[in-house]
Amino acid sequence: MALESRITQEEIKKEPEKPIDREKTCPLLLRVFTTNSGRHHRPDEFSRGNVPSSELQIYTWMDATLKELTCLVKEVYPEARKKGTNFSFAIVFPDTRGKLYKLKDIGSTLSGRKGADDSMTLQSQRFQIGDYLDIAITPPNRAPPLSTRMRPF
Repeated sequence: MALESRITQEEIKKEPEKPIDREKTCPLLLRVFTTNSGRHHRPDEFSRGNVPSSELQIYTWMDATLKELTCLVKEVYPEARKKGTNFSFAIVFPDTRGKLYKLKDIGSTLSGRKGADDSMTLQSQRFQIGDYLDIAITPPNRAPPLSTRMRPF
């Protein structure tokens, strides 16, 4: 007999996150990989123990918001501070069936403007310690590329 879950995405999102006491909780090492092309790294760039060269290491907590992470990246990359710069976030995690990695888009922020994904946390997107974060940075003078899921027609 097969069982089917009746939990909807809205119910999952409504689960209250446990507040993290940053004074008492040890931060985690978040390995972040960035591109300035507006596109995420390919999942195969993370295979066989390899990672892209553009690594940024951030110590943070699971309740870190995308806006908070955007601010930390802007401290390191002055060219990303321009108003209108788009930051697209994705979690890179190992596929349970093999040595491949998968990419899951989780949201985006816009430098200098408020957005719907600003308050999204790593914890709310089921980030797990050991996963990577990939950030595609698009300068304000370039339109973000079409998503691979979207067709141009």
